[in-house]
Amino acid sequence: MVAAGDAVRISELPQATALQPNPRLKIETLYEDESVLVVNKPGLVPCHPLEQGEHDTVINAVVAAYPEVAEVGDKPLEGGLVHRLDNGTSGALIIARTPDALAAMRTAIRRGDVLRQYLALCAGHLAEEVEITSPIAHHPKNRRKMVTLPVNAAALQGARHAATLVQPLQRYYGFSLVAARPRTGRRHQVRVHLASIGHPLAGDALYGGAEVVELPPGRFWLHLSEVGFESRSSGYVTVRAPLPADLDAVLRRLSPTN
Repeated sequence: MVAAGDAVRISELPQATALQPNPRLKIETLYEDESVLVVNKPGLVPCHPLEQGEHDTVINAVVAAYPEVAEVGDKPLEGGLVHRLDNGTSGALIIARTPDALAAMRTAIRRGDVLRQYLALCAGHLAEEVEITSPIAHHPKNRRKMVTLPVNAAALQGARHAATLVQPLQRYYGFSLVAARPRTGRRHQVRVHLASIGHPLAGDALYGGAEVVELPPGRFWLHLSEVGFESRSSGYVTVRAPLPADLDAVLRRLSPTN
């Protein structure tokens, strides 16, 4: 209780920053200019924390080296993330360094102006190039999962338009290595689209993919190998992310076929 004559002193407590820098987690920078970064996300490392106090994510590591990234954007736990990759996906991740760059990059993604080419190892043999255009919606019972729907039922169930161009690159015994270019940016898009045509990703248990001994639970064979975009500082930029060792080990074990 405060009584008459008591002296009260109020100190402003320092507020903890939403994104805690994590200099112990090392994330490779593939490209940087004054507007954007492209980093090489490892498999099974989340892009950003889901709640205050988490710090073992890509964006926490990036903020340790590029502090300005923490002040970009309107979501404190995401900083300047332009897009996301699933935890089990690796590869090129674009991060903005300024608010203007973030707005421009997100607009470019919505318009389909950002090239994103994935390498994916999927079940079965894909004989020819195919464009998958099935709308994507949330699974009605499993919050972790997405589903594809027929075009005529999509609007009734909240599905969103999605398109993925898939090109076969190399056949292996029981698998196909493909290049996948999503023209839209839906959750789990490459994973659910390939599964919908009977070619789930190797290691992707959520969508029916076969277990792969080289990959731990939660990791599947999907890698964002190339991005291309217009940078406000440097013009058009193409950045390639090298194939990580765990995915390369799977290919080395498999037998190529004609």
